[in-house]
Amino acid sequence: MKLQEIIKRSRKLSERYRVARGRFRLKDYDPADSGPLDREDRARAEEALRTGIEALSELQERLYAQDRWALLLVFQAMDAAGKDGVIKHVMSGINPQGCQVYSFKKPSDEELDHDYLWRCLKALPERGRIGIFNRSYYEELTVVRVHPEILEGQKVPRALVGSKIWKKRASDICAVEQYLSNNGIVIRKFFLNVSKEEQKKRFLERLENPEKHWKFSGADAHEREHWNAYQVAYEDAIRRTATDYAPWYVVPADRKWFTRIVVAAAVIDALASLDLHYPTVTPALKRELTRARRALLRS
Repeated sequence: MKLQEIIKRSRKLSERYRVARGRFRLKDYDPADSGPLDREDRARAEEALRTGIEALSELQERLYAQDRWALLLVFQAMDAAGKDGVIKHVMSGINPQGCQVYSFKKPSDEELDHDYLWRCLKALPERGRIGIFNRSYYEELTVVRVHPEILEGQKVPRALVGSKIWKKRASDICAVEQYLSNNGIVIRKFFLNVSKEEQKKRFLERLENPEKHWKFSGADAHEREHWNAYQVAYEDAIRRTATDYAPWYVVPADRKWFTRIVVAAAVIDALASLDLHYPTVTPALKRELTRARRALLRS
């Protein structure tokens, strides 16, 4: 399949899950949706992902060669939604030199002595590269909101902690993302939307399979008790920060194979929108290349 046809199909599929600005309800998005693909047609799904990965590889090479844009991919989700698997499979064809992945966990003492954006902003991708945030500053609008006691550990002055703090943080995040966008960092944000039933199934699989025990901790079960609070927090965070310059995609996550296809489609669409191309060879460089070729033939 030609690249332009893949780009066209990717744009159509990804737009289906892109959050429009304004009114947004998480319950309108079905975690088990498989879009235009038959849920049982795994061969077709695997082919779609394979062609998507090949297209991503070509587009990423142009991004790296042009060295003007950067792409930041932000992944947020409930536990067991499949973030690690998406990153592993969708980026499997990317040149490691052009991609960097950061996983943000509990802040260190050094990070707590800075503002909450500091640790993420210093990990932004360079021009020509794809940066991936496995969790991000959006934890400040979700985990911290569900567990407000975390604010005490962040050393935020008490006078600045009030009922409007989440609205203010969302506004600040939008302003920072606008700034990054204005400087050539393209941002795409993904919420992997897994159902509570599917999460339970995956947790049980981890408990029943010794090789997956390392993936489970008591904290996972504890956080599950706050499921409804997290749904409210994510819905509000996505609604407040879904913009044209840094859009959110609410991706069905009950079927891992389809999650990967949608994410790949959105990344392809983002890169394709940049008119990426290889640097133009100047007349002076052409003459230099000609001389080098002649020298090699004589040697």
